[in-house]
Amino acid sequence: MPLDPLVRNIRVLGFIAIAICSATWWMDFVGIVYVCPYCRTQRSVIGVLGLLMVLPNPYHWLSRYIGSVFAVLGLVVAVLHFFPSLKEVWAGEFSWDDPWYLDTFLLSGCALLIITAQILLLYQSPADRT
Repeated sequence: MPLDPLVRNIRVLGFIAIAICSATWWMDFVGIVYVCPYCRTQRSVIGVLGLLMVLPNPYHWLSRYIGSVFAVLGLVVAVLHFFPSLKEVWAGEFSWDDPWYLDTFLLSGCALLIITAQILLLYQSPADRT
């Protein structure tokens, strides 16, 4: 299976997600990025899913359920954040002049990918293989 190396290293990936969450919250508190409730929700969901990934048994049904609830919240918020920015890209108003860490289109797209990957990893239990 193509996800086997990722499933074996789910705890390492969970710690990376927690580090991403912590770094982005630090950037928010310091004032490097502007205050955005969408961004705060997305980074919090990435952190919660990261915490679920480092649990002793991340494939337990309760971890999967809680992860699914938070993933749906994060994905809905990320989509609501991504598509208005995509409309600007299609209208030709997108520019690379702003710093990349302030661009909502790129960051919400990354959040969509990260949250989707995290929930897929929570559902790829090595014990489920037959």
